[in-house]
Amino acid sequence: QVQLVESGGGLVQAGGSLRLSCVASGSIFRINTMHTMGWYRQAPGMQREMVATITRGGSTNVANSVQERFTISRDNAKNTVYLQMNSLKPEDTAVYYCNAVGARHYEYWGQGTQVTVAS
Repeated sequence: QVQLVESGGGLVQAGGSLRLSCVASGSIFRINTMHTMGWYRQAPGMQREMVATITRGGSTNVANSVQERFTISRDNAKNTVYLQMNSLKPEDTAVYYCNAVGARHYEYWGQGTQVTVAS
């Protein structure tokens, strides 16, 4: 089994920054099959949406709404993916979920971390 554990969420004023981290632990075999890791978010009453993803080789895909403000990175040696969030806006308020895609497109999810941006 694999667990994804997020950290770094919290309350921040608009214009502030937060850095989310997600560490994968458990089966080394399964972790090594994770070709894509990323972040999704879900605001109250809204569908979950992709924020940013990154492949094992470092190719990224970032949502247009956060393109100029959020940066995703990955440390394969530490089985960790990061999301640096700058210039936060109230509309970025959501629960942020870590995601990893492994063999046969099997998906793993973290438990989520709350990000609240106060205006």
